[in-house]
Amino acid sequence: MLIYGKNVAKEILKKKKKIRKIYLQENFSDKEINSLIEKSNLEVEILKKQKLDNLSNGNHQGIILDIPDYKYKQLAEIIKEEINFIVILDHLEDPHNLGAIIRTCEAAGVDAIILPKDRQVQINSTVMKTSVGTLDQVNIVSVTNISNTIKELKDNGFWIVGTSLNNSVDYRSVDYSGKIALVIGNEGSGMSKLVEQNCDYIVKIPMYGTTNSLNASVAAGIMIYEIIRDRK
Repeated sequence: MLIYGKNVAKEILKKKKKIRKIYLQENFSDKEINSLIEKSNLEVEILKKQKLDNLSNGNHQGIILDIPDYKYKQLAEIIKEEINFIVILDHLEDPHNLGAIIRTCEAAGVDAIILPKDRQVQINSTVMKTSVGTLDQVNIVSVTNISNTIKELKDNGFWIVGTSLNNSVDYRSVDYSGKIALVIGNEGSGMSKLVEQNCDYIVKIPMYGTTNSLNASVAAGIMIYEIIRDRK
């Protein structure tokens, strides 16, 4: 997987993660990154800006790292651990939303993120850049079927809290003291009907202005910190 941008490259170099190759733009001048590269003894290829542009899908800032693809955790692995707060993503499409949610989950100490294998944005270079190097600190699980996963979580004592503006209660009125799995729906269509039917609670964040919904990552952030606040 190719990742790009100074901030994420710096984090990966500092953590001494496995890097297969480094592509640098000619006359790359970031002193800190150049120093980290010199200490790493990794293979470096110097390229013109146009060739770097062709390798990336965004602003590479003069550096691209070739790293192994992200390795997801298995549901069985995390259920064995003592966990009590999971975020489930129901077919998100925007990599920036996924990256921002991963960053929030890491900051808040969420135990794991679950996402489906199909019709869902996966861990890619944009997600890596947006999450700013926090992927290593978060358990991310890839599953075949969200509804079946929810049933398994229920069997292990989790309460499932979905988010929707329809047939829902104020998000501040629910008791989050138990083991909670929070479901964040698709940016456009929200949760699927089957997932919604499997939720124990459906909650909403009240809208007081003319906007009728929030960005998925913003809604996730509000919900995550409300759950944490309620536990204290």
